[in-house]
Amino acid sequence: MIRRLAVACVLLTAAFAIPATPVRAQIIEESSPIELIINRFPSDPKGAIAAARQLIAAGKLDLAIQSLARYVAVHPQEAAPRRFLGDLYFRAGNITQAKWTYEEILNEYPYDKETHNRLGTVYSVENDIDDAIKQFNEALPGTDSVGDLVALHERKGDLPKYRAEMEHLADVYPNDPALQGELAQVYMAIHEPVLAMRYFERALDQDPRDITALNGLGLAYMAEHQYPNAIKQFQACLGIAPETYQCENNLGAAQLNAGQLDVAKKALDIAFHLAPERAETFVNYGFYDDAKGDWRGAVADYAKAIAIWPYQREAYIDIALAYEAHDLYPLAQAALLKGLASVPDDGRMRFLLGRAYEAQGRRADALAQFRLAAQGTDPQAARIAKAEFTGMSPNATPTPQR
Repeated sequence: MIRRLAVACVLLTAAFAIPATPVRAQIIEESSPIELIINRFPSDPKGAIAAARQLIAAGKLDLAIQSLARYVAVHPQEAAPRRFLGDLYFRAGNITQAKWTYEEILNEYPYDKETHNRLGTVYSVENDIDDAIKQFNEALPGTDSVGDLVALHERKGDLPKYRAEMEHLADVYPNDPALQGELAQVYMAIHEPVLAMRYFERALDQDPRDITALNGLGLAYMAEHQYPNAIKQFQACLGIAPETYQCENNLGAAQLNAGQLDVAKKALDIAFHLAPERAETFVNYGFYDDAKGDWRGAVADYAKAIAIWPYQREAYIDIALAYEAHDLYPLAQAALLKGLASVPDDGRMRFLLGRAYEAQGRRADALAQFRLAAQGTDPQAARIAKAEFTGMSPNATPTPQR
């Protein structure tokens, strides 16, 4: 089994309306139109984002974009709401508008790491590998862009060089928690969680309140099926920063893996309210529904995750597994082909697609997918794909795993 856990509606205009006041019999200076607009939308960046999220939670993404765009038009100097607007454009499939929004922010705030991270994602989707790498590097330290950098260097063909450079930097600066944590993230991305644990712990030795390292260490424990230890790390993260979406969502995922379904559901509900625009929560809701015996509800959750974020690998994998478990191989095939169109380098999807082809008697297509999966960097997918390939074609030798 290679199932993966991913790691009241208030209109924005109402949220920022100023209460009416009695009309006074006095002479006032005439306000300009822009002043009237600004008075209707007083500065409240956190409130703007929260109001947009309320609309998203109610299933009104388009209205959230329209309302937040009106606020940003009045307060273009506020980077956080403007960046979130770019995020919503991206999730709605308006890549060009998202790109323009991020670039405009960086014109005014060239050292905004979160925006560099977002722009890197846009360039990556556009297959502009060099510019994406540049943006993700500009986002460090302090963001989760290392996994994206690993994927890009894999596509570029120089991943061993990048790994060696990161190992050298971490060795030269052993007391730099950011570098120790970044090397740990490299190891996580190349499926070496035991090594990752060592460097996350080094980062935490230097900075015990490093949220990224606490979350990363929890993920490393999860990869090693040490769920109680993972839960402790995510809880420690939330003890420091209670509204951290990643730690809340990952806490729920760890609790699901540990069989603690009821408490996991509570954690996932909190994660959803923190960031209803994130697809990972719906992947985990799907896992929860499946564990409760509602496979159709699980499929609906996975489909929702894909609709929110079409690059969510785990959603395609889990929906395919749900279909295959009920012998719906054509549906599994369709989901995986859609997933590979968005994430072409995923060995797990390649393996499952091969299995779907095999179940439908398409032996040559199955062999081709098993061969591709065996070449990937996911060790579990590569191992089982190699076994399937060898079993179907005793005289054939799959391409060695890189």
